[in-house]
Amino acid sequence: MKRLELSPKQRTVLDWWRTGSADAIVCDGAVRSGKTFALGVSFFLWAMTRFHGQRFGLCAPTINGVRRNLLAQIRPAIAGLGFRWEEKVSRNELILRGGGRENVFYLYGGRDERSPALIQGATLAGVLLDEAALMPRSFVEQACARCSVAGGKLWFSCNPAGPEHWFYREWICKAQEKNALYLRFTMQDNPGLPPKVRQRYERMFQGAFYRRYVLGEWTAAEGLVYDFFDAQHMPCAPASGYGRWRISCDYGTRNPASFGLWGEICGIWYRVEEYYYDARAQGRQKTDGEYVEDLGRLARGREIELVIVDPSAASFIEALRRAGWRVRKADNRVLEGIRKTAGALRSGRIVICRECEAAAREFAQYCWEDDGTRDRVKKEHDHAMDDIRYFVMALDGGGSAARCVERSAF
Repeated sequence: MKRLELSPKQRTVLDWWRTGSADAIVCDGAVRSGKTFALGVSFFLWAMTRFHGQRFGLCAPTINGVRRNLLAQIRPAIAGLGFRWEEKVSRNELILRGGGRENVFYLYGGRDERSPALIQGATLAGVLLDEAALMPRSFVEQACARCSVAGGKLWFSCNPAGPEHWFYREWICKAQEKNALYLRFTMQDNPGLPPKVRQRYERMFQGAFYRRYVLGEWTAAEGLVYDFFDAQHMPCAPASGYGRWRISCDYGTRNPASFGLWGEICGIWYRVEEYYYDARAQGRQKTDGEYVEDLGRLARGREIELVIVDPSAASFIEALRRAGWRVRKADNRVLEGIRKTAGALRSGRIVICRECEAAAREFAQYCWEDDGTRDRVKKEHDHAMDDIRYFVMALDGGGSAARCVERSAF
């Protein structure tokens, strides 16, 4: 196997179970900091060195996450150390053999409060929990309780969240009490990360997300969500040159409805116009049919390749489909959408033009809730913010006919 370049902190992760008496290890910190790779390789080496004929748990928020984020990146290193790898996909288990030893590793997804039942009753010699802060406390504690074989240890990795998060309070603040080795990683702890990639990640995040994912701090999200957005310097929409058009929609009956018209020039998407209707302010609710007509007027004869719509707006989606529009239900993951929208704004991949007054107004009002336990935004001044987020989440792979409702024939 090609000799890997490892940082001192990664070497500590690889050796902690050989040289210390801790019962657990907790690695948190920045994204792309090398913690998951070091923890995963160390976990398998420990299991195959210390045990034979035992069972172990590999946990992440989803089983696909275990395979994609953990197994995919460490498999070459494990194979290079001489271990034979057999995965039984349908049974979500992995068998590792080498040096006359054989152990079984079960894959678990800790998505929600129903997940503890998946691991309940298992007897494990060790458990690795990747992205532990994204899993329910009940699942993490059940997984820890399953680790009951003599000599067993617990392994955790995560990116930081808010300072009131239960994992921070129970495992990081109490690491010494729980006899756990705690290590905080930064991007400098990953020698395999090129400087240009590091700089790209540093530009990608802002506010609380920068402090968490770049600096590796447990910090509360507070203040304006897009605190870097400068409404005073929004450009005018380009007069021509657009190659593609899309519309994003946040649907509302009593709440405001917000539609954004987006045009693409050389890979940059401009929000060139918008439609915003507040039924309470106007004193009248509109029907789905009226909103379809309003969307048509916003399009003004342009060839709209895709309309991205609030996924809860079932009747409006059906009305659009019947009118012949090509529709996609939006991805409504709020925090992921905010993170990607911030990155798209900062990188210039999307541009909000001066003609979009409702969007500009909401950028100046869209705030985080003051809650250190979990990230959430105030449910006000968020309608243009939602339709912009829907648009960004549909950018990658957004033209796929397989995921769209095609124009109907008349």
